[in-house]
Amino acid sequence: MLTAGIVAEYNPFHLGHAYQLEQTRQAGATHTVAVMSGNFVQRGEPAIALKQARVKMALANGIDLVIELPLPWATANARSFASGAVCLLNALGVVDMLSFGSESGDVTLLKSAAEAVDSKQMNSEAIKAHLADGISFASAREAAVRELFGGTVADILKRPNDTLAVEYIRAIKNLNSAMKPYAVKRFGAGHDQTGTDSFFASASQIRKNLLNGSEYVRFLPKATAEILAKEIEAERAPADYTLLETAVLCALRMMTAEKIALAPDISEGIENRIFEAARSAVTLEQLFSLAKTKRYAHARIRRIVLHSFLGVDAADSEGLPPYIRVLGLSLKGRELLRTARKSAALPIIMKAADVFALDERAKRVFALECRAADIFALSLPKPLPCGLEQKANVILNVE
Repeated sequence: MLTAGIVAEYNPFHLGHAYQLEQTRQAGATHTVAVMSGNFVQRGEPAIALKQARVKMALANGIDLVIELPLPWATANARSFASGAVCLLNALGVVDMLSFGSESGDVTLLKSAAEAVDSKQMNSEAIKAHLADGISFASAREAAVRELFGGTVADILKRPNDTLAVEYIRAIKNLNSAMKPYAVKRFGAGHDQTGTDSFFASASQIRKNLLNGSEYVRFLPKATAEILAKEIEAERAPADYTLLETAVLCALRMMTAEKIALAPDISEGIENRIFEAARSAVTLEQLFSLAKTKRYAHARIRRIVLHSFLGVDAADSEGLPPYIRVLGLSLKGRELLRTARKSAALPIIMKAADVFALDERAKRVFALECRAADIFALSLPKPLPCGLEQKANVILNVE
């Protein structure tokens, strides 16, 4: 048995994800575990559909076990996102390899980039010299790597999936994990690219098409399209961030800059820009645009705004996730779970009541998840009542 772990949002599960799964199996994987984001995702917005629907997509397309990446890590910057996800896969004690999409598809080069980022030469002074030019931390880090290690390695840090892959590799090393990285070269549309006719459309384009009523089915596996159609018919999809827009703006207008400063990834007075932008903006996009600068990237602003709105503080995403929450499993997933129950380094949660036996930090993380689910329910075409998170059951896919 060879078990592969995959870090995913499946927002939604599309043909590119199916290709990655196929390539992972061809590499020898007999079982698969996906650690999946919940109702809010890393780009700082609601997922396109309830996480239960996205778990069904994963299982229907061949994933064996789905566990949840808790909110503070699912909506974090690349390093925290990767650290949280790799920690959970490693903690299961059954995952042998980590499969991920990559523009380069070159594990050796990705490892070189990870080593460069963690090298002694890459000290704070090397990065500060470039931050003085008024650019973002990511751009300053890339410039420092280019200066110290050359363009080939630095170019890895220009590409979004390669950059995330570097963070996965760093997390594996930091955890002293035995998991082996496996890169699947990406084809078709790039990350966040829209307006393409590629067979492998980006998840961003698919979501855009869903929200504006354009054709999207051809970009999805049949099982995904069928599940999504049922969710749309039941008015549980597509989720739309604009339905929360007034609530987000209202929440921010009621906050002080000091309150915003409690969110993760705050530095260099960014809270003041968001505070001022919230007093002028009348839409979320206007808010993001007003707060954005060369130093403060759009994605970072989006995440800070979401964290402030959902009440996620910096302390919530410090360290690593406190439990492994099972969202769904197949028959082969049950095999994995039986083994994991004997080997797991973290408590395994199957239902909400299991959290009551855990420590205060675990209860805090789960409470954030419940609050986020209640808010997410208002982004759906037909709003849902509170309490869905506490009542959710593990989804079974009997083959």
